[in-house]
Amino acid sequence: MTLALGVLIVTALVGWLVNRLRFPELRAFLIGAFVALMLVEIGTTFHHARIDGDSMAPLFRNGDHVLVSTLPYRFGEPRREDVVALYYPLNPVMSFVERVIAEEGDAVRIVDGRVYVNDILKNDAYVPAEFRSHDFFGPQVVQEGYFFVMGDHRNSSTDSRQWGLVPKKYIWGRVATTIWRTRSHQSNSPR
Repeated sequence: MTLALGVLIVTALVGWLVNRLRFPELRAFLIGAFVALMLVEIGTTFHHARIDGDSMAPLFRNGDHVLVSTLPYRFGEPRREDVVALYYPLNPVMSFVERVIAEEGDAVRIVDGRVYVNDILKNDAYVPAEFRSHDFFGPQVVQEGYFFVMGDHRNSSTDSRQWGLVPKKYIWGRVATTIWRTRSHQSNSPR
């Protein structure tokens, strides 16, 4: 939206400026406008977040800093396995980082800590044996406009198993990369 509005304004200004300014001034202006527009767009597309807790261990640990991008969900939907930033459904002023397990229309059940989506055992090799829970859940069909999310540290995560499905409008970005890992996590980084 911001980008489209910026392009529209720049296009209108080009038409006006072609008749008013000499070519070198016009080129300098357009380059400056483009750079300013890109800085504004980058500032609204990427956000810094600090991980609070170990619910996404071993991928992220308490104190890690990540970069969250809002761009993927402007043009698309969250997909299974995306690591997303979301507003906590019970208190939307708080944000959580969780993994999307199931999309709308999927049936989710958990048997002795093993996750099944549409009766197919989920390949979740990213969850170490010591982080697996032994709980039972469901089956539950994910309703339209909602997602089922879980943390990778299943024993230590508060997620859709406790507070229910997450509305699509509460998922505000996808974790793009780690900016900075805590000291204790640098030696056993999964990447």
